[in-house]
Amino acid sequence: MGNFTYLDTNTGKKTESLDTLFPGWMGPDERVMVYCGHDDDAILGASYVIQACVADGAQVFVTIACNGHCGYSTPEEKDTIVDRRREEAYRGYEVLGVPRDHILRLELPDFSAASYVGLFIDENKREGHFRKTITNLRKNRITRILTTNPYHEHSDHTAAYLMGAYDAPQAGDAHSVDWAMPYPVRSVAMYSCWAEFDPEDALISGRSVDVRANVVVAAAPCIEDKTIESISAFPSQEAIIEDLCAQRAGRRLPDGRFLECYIKYDPRPKFNYEPYKAMF
Repeated sequence: MGNFTYLDTNTGKKTESLDTLFPGWMGPDERVMVYCGHDDDAILGASYVIQACVADGAQVFVTIACNGHCGYSTPEEKDTIVDRRREEAYRGYEVLGVPRDHILRLELPDFSAASYVGLFIDENKREGHFRKTITNLRKNRITRILTTNPYHEHSDHTAAYLMGAYDAPQAGDAHSVDWAMPYPVRSVAMYSCWAEFDPEDALISGRSVDVRANVVVAAAPCIEDKTIESISAFPSQEAIIEDLCAQRAGRRLPDGRFLECYIKYDPRPKFNYEPYKAMF
């Protein structure tokens, strides 16, 4: 048995291929962008798949929306926390195999990322994150997207979700071509930092709402050990994420493997007229 097993919760089928999460997966030909509201989000919620992608020869990039300026737990840290967290993030993602030059920072203020959704955010044409999102996706020829979970988590996570769910499909469209030449994303999925997913996919697919993820990854203990090593690169956040780290024990299967849950979804679904036509 390999380090990763992928379960499709709709069919019950288990595989050892990332194709379960990213249909048509092409290994070394893939370039994956992971969106985070905050620097440690993807480590807490998507570390196993990041490691799986790297192990399969893909390149992984991480977009961090916020600068982390509110992430201090003592007053003495206030003036240094942004620079400190920047270095912690570089070290943390390097543990997972993501190089420093693949960490893209938008430097938005904490608890405010949602205010920067769109191209222009005020009448003075002050720019939001849209141009950077599209340009980064096109220039880096991104093929797959992982977004944060927007359901009952954090407003900054919702903003990071919007970058992937609504901005990412625009990367392949023939507009604003002076930013960078269009390059289409092949598929999109979302991970959870801490909250349950929206039950929509489960209800539409006919699953129990207790099984909201449509793909579950079971990872070997060595993969969780690497995740803990990565989390340990963020000592400034120890008090803030203490509870989330303690909850990781709940991911453990009886055989020692650990679980990570995802929803793969179509960010641009086509309208189906057939059910309506059948009524006439």
